Amino acid sequence: MNWIDIGPSEMVEEGDVAAADAHGTPLAIFRKEGRFFALHDLCTHGQARLSEGFVEDGCIECPLHQGLFDIETGEPRSAPVTVAVRCYTVREKDGRLGIELGRQADEE
Repeated sequence: MNWIDIGPSEMVEEGDVAAADAHGTPLAIFRKEGRFFALHDLCTHGQARLSEGFVEDGCIECPLHQGLFDIETGEPRSAPVTVAVRCYTVREKDGRLGIELGRQADEE
């Protein structure tokens, strides 16, 4: 596996979101109950960065139209979003976060 280092694990607080970049791919990184998740950092409904949204009840709210995406799966949870956002596998090793761009989280 080709893991890409995206930063220290403390870059994102519990229950929050942080922006990251993996070789030009924009990412929204989340920490939920001590686990890390990554979504493509662009809403599927409009040109908005999910990393600028609000985390609530396991979802990220798009800052443009307030649609919700599940941070674990990328699935839409409320209108107006209807298309899932890509979800990536994240690993933590030695206090650093890594992501593999060629593999989505649901392909594990």
